[in-house]
Amino acid sequence: MNDEKTTVLEPRPLPDFVETEYIKDITFRALSYIKAGFPVHFRGPSGTGKTTLALHLANKIAQPVVIIHGDEEFTSSDLVGKEHGYQYKKVLDRFVWRVTKYEENMTKQWVDNRLTLACKNGFILIYDEFTRSRPEANNVLLSVLQERMMNLPVSQGDGPYLKVHPKFKAIFTSNPEEYAGVHRSQDALRDRMVTMDLDHFDYETELSITRAKSKVSEINSAIIVKIVRGLRESGKCEFAPTVRGCIMIAKSIKVRKIKPSKFNQDFLIICQDILASETSRVGSKTNQDRIKEEIKKLVNQYGLP
Repeated sequence: MNDEKTTVLEPRPLPDFVETEYIKDITFRALSYIKAGFPVHFRGPSGTGKTTLALHLANKIAQPVVIIHGDEEFTSSDLVGKEHGYQYKKVLDRFVWRVTKYEENMTKQWVDNRLTLACKNGFILIYDEFTRSRPEANNVLLSVLQERMMNLPVSQGDGPYLKVHPKFKAIFTSNPEEYAGVHRSQDALRDRMVTMDLDHFDYETELSITRAKSKVSEINSAIIVKIVRGLRESGKCEFAPTVRGCIMIAKSIKVRKIKPSKFNQDFLIICQDILASETSRVGSKTNQDRIKEEIKKLVNQYGLP
């Protein structure tokens, strides 16, 4: 984490990235806010592409990237930096041959962490799931985003303030507050960024992503996407299934070399296993039976062979 070479990423196009009109619209709007000087915050349920969009946006900006993943155990020092280890110096002086003089000096070493690294060098900061960190850990961001100044500990040695590089940019992602392990974000921090609320992808985007990630035919991908979207819209699930479910089913049937069919028990079992897992935090026979019945309805509704 403290090695700049391993901390900083060079932006590059994401493999198999799908750019539909839906994605282009979000990217265009987000880029306009970044160019206007505002941090962008992608907020939405799991599976809506927040982190992927953040990386895609960073690639469009074409600046080095530093990524932080929110953590309950974070403190401000995990973002800014802290003293880490010691520098030990020993000098042996024999200028006068009859006199031996020793001089020893031991000082603590300050090491910048990722936020400071980004602010100093003008990198893009991607703070993924930032509301999983406690609000007090993120307080340092308030002056960084508004006044473009960072408060540093006195022991740091370069002065109490760091002026943020003019090229510094920030992209945040978060889940809704009702998700487990998520803290409520400070109003003052939220007020300093442009929040873009994301929902599940449209049909065209889900179909394109499923095909690109699984290499399954368009016809078979379309059947899978319709089943997952139908289950999501049924309102019968604790958690709505996402495009990840589509990809998992598609990759699984490709490995098994089977085709979607209401008469193919292997296909139906794969759908049941994956979608029952994705839509419930606590597995139960009741939930599995409910998912099984919904899948049967959907395969008949869409006229599977």
